[in-house]
Amino acid sequence: MEQLLIGLIFLGAVAYLGRRAWKSLFRKEAGCAKGCGCSTDTKVASVNKSGRLPVN
Repeated sequence: MEQLLIGLIFLGAVAYLGRRAWKSLFRKEAGCAKGCGCSTDTKVASVNKSGRLPVN
C-alpha cells in the first residue's frame, strides 16, 4: 500500500515537471518566464522622446 502511494506521488511529480517543460518549450509568446508581460518589445515601445521609461 505504501509503495502504491509513493508511486502515485512520484508519477504526479513527473507529470507536473513534464507539463512545465512542454509549455516552456512550445510557448508562442515572447517575454520572460515569469508571465508578467515584461517583454523587451513592450519596454522599447514605451520609451518616450527623452529616452526615459514613463513613470507609472
